[in-house]
Amino acid sequence: MPFDTFPTCQKQADTRTKVNVIKNNRHKYSISAMCDVLQLPRSTYYYEAKEQSKSDDELTVTIIDIFHKSRQNYGTRKIKHELEKLGKIASRRRIGRIMKENGLVSNYTVGQFKPHVDKCNESKVENVLNREFDQQKELTVVVSDLTYVRVQKNWHYICLFVDLYNREIVGHSAGPNKDAGLVYQALSTIKADLRQIQLFHTDRGNEFKNKTIDEALDTFEIKRSLSMKGCPYDNAVAEATFKIIKTEFVKGKYFESLEQLKLELEDYVHWFNHIRIHGSLGYLSPIEYKIEHLKKIV
Repeated sequence: MPFDTFPTCQKQADTRTKVNVIKNNRHKYSISAMCDVLQLPRSTYYYEAKEQSKSDDELTVTIIDIFHKSRQNYGTRKIKHELEKLGKIASRRRIGRIMKENGLVSNYTVGQFKPHVDKCNESKVENVLNREFDQQKELTVVVSDLTYVRVQKNWHYICLFVDLYNREIVGHSAGPNKDAGLVYQALSTIKADLRQIQLFHTDRGNEFKNKTIDEALDTFEIKRSLSMKGCPYDNAVAEATFKIIKTEFVKGKYFESLEQLKLELEDYVHWFNHIRIHGSLGYLSPIEYKIEHLKKIV
């Protein structure tokens, strides 16, 4: 319909709406005519349009910065939360449009690796954790798992220890063999007092069955818990953490040496714990979550 037949309520809209109407229709009608119909001075339109364009440019720069600081991992939901921390409000649709226009594609748009099928640990240890993944005290329950990564032409492995309290990676290791030695190395990197750990939960991989590990757990009076056979949901937090690791750290990377892998893993773990926001933690990093929780206790 002709522009001058727009409803009266459209003509009485606020300035921002009027400016948007004109911008969206400037390919069909003259700007002067639309300003007359909407009773908006042309000088006001040009000023507001310029300010909106400036605001869009600033938002785009901020979104690009947040995306790259997230190591190309954040999607619209997390970027929206990061913008809010900076006092900027934008809808996920608008963020998505800006990301698309600037070729920002999250690593999570690509399918994940399929897990290997390993031999099962037939130990009689039961599932003591029983999927109680929400813990209220630091280091009450630590879970662990391993995943694989290619170094040159050979497979190497990463082992992580995760605190269920705040999803913090408290221990980690990397090496050429998927065995108990790798697990023990990760255990030895935990900087906290191991006597704080009440329960150590894993799946039934044979790499977690070793006399040295058992002796270390006994020394610090850490109780064992194993997932039920063939049930990955019993170790869901570790599984979810490794899905993140595979997407954000492993995928698309080429490691020339074990030393390079260890150095980059150390850097990633620091970023994961101190900077990366987690939806399950109210969009805080594990360390931020711990600090906020301690403030409430005090």
